[in-house]
Amino acid sequence: MFRSACIAITAATLTALPAAADTPSAAQTEQILAMLAEMQCEMDPDDIEMEDGGYELDDVYCADGQYDIDLDADLNVTNKRKE
Repeated sequence: MFRSACIAITAATLTALPAAADTPSAAQTEQILAMLAEMQCEMDPDDIEMEDGGYELDDVYCADGQYDIDLDADLNVTNKRKE
């Protein structure tokens, strides 16, 4: 029984690790939200994902519409698609 519990805990831990790696830190999230505020945009922080060394922002609401925005690691906009 102990072995089964250890295996289940290990499997749950390994399954959870990749998801955490796709989530920006609290400091990164604050920087992204501050940058968006300067652009007159806002979004749900849960829609920020780390991807290819940068960030993917889904459902960003700006004064002129809704967008999906890609950022590089330095928070430069590399792609902005109107939805």
